[in-house]
Amino acid sequence: MDNSASARPRVGHIQFLNCLPLYWGLARTGSLLDLDLTKDTPEKLSEQLVRGDLDIGPVTLVEFLRNADELVALPDIAVGCDGPVMSCVIVSQLPLDKLDGARVALGSTSRTSVRLAQLLLAERFGVTPDYYTCPPDLSLMMQEADAAVLIGDAALRASLHDAPRLGLEVHDLGEMWKEWTGLPFVFAVWAVRRDYLAREPHIVHKVHEAFLASRDVSLDEVAKVAEQAARWEAFDAELLERYFTTLDFRFGPEQLAGVTEFARRTGPTTGFPADVRVELLRA
Repeated sequence: MDNSASARPRVGHIQFLNCLPLYWGLARTGSLLDLDLTKDTPEKLSEQLVRGDLDIGPVTLVEFLRNADELVALPDIAVGCDGPVMSCVIVSQLPLDKLDGARVALGSTSRTSVRLAQLLLAERFGVTPDYYTCPPDLSLMMQEADAAVLIGDAALRASLHDAPRLGLEVHDLGEMWKEWTGLPFVFAVWAVRRDYLAREPHIVHKVHEAFLASRDVSLDEVAKVAEQAARWEAFDAELLERYFTTLDFRFGPEQLAGVTEFARRTGPTTGFPADVRVELLRA
């Protein structure tokens, strides 16, 4: 990948473990130096992409659907699941069908996971909790709440370490969605701004190819990725390998069907049309 004729594309990078396999291989394939990479939370990266401070990057599904007129999705790359996801959970002191009117703390880092949790509690379990937003720290959340919604590394720590110690129930959002709809769920897609795509179509395709190659290298060498990550994370290599292979990094017809179903169920109350059109980058 060579962008010598143009400025390096401004690309977002979610600083959670769930995205490590999408970025780990960039150094191996030689593409990393061609990108002006910005690391942040899913929520903040989504805001930067929509605002025009990034050209290409991950965007939470809710924000992508809200801004579909300005964004084009990159095919075959996403962060999602087809069943359990491990890192998007509801941790609860009570059975979920007993949470009507109960206080539920929402971790503030992903609108999509929060909206999915609210949808599942309302439509599958028939409850309307008293929600409030706070930082994603389980110990603090459970001081005031009966349940908490957590994502990313905080969810892994909570569900694997803290919740069992505190005697709390852990409910996997991806698994609940799959049981309810039979479909995969997509938490974040990779997208490009339409104005940048019009100016730099060649670079966009090169960035897309670089991410696909990075993902493939990382999954081919997933044991090595997990071993390296375990050196600086509070999880062992065996667990991280299981996590990386549980996640679904595809964005094909089945994943698109899951997105369509989520939009149908939540669009009118979340800020986008129920029949919102998802445009994919063409080859």
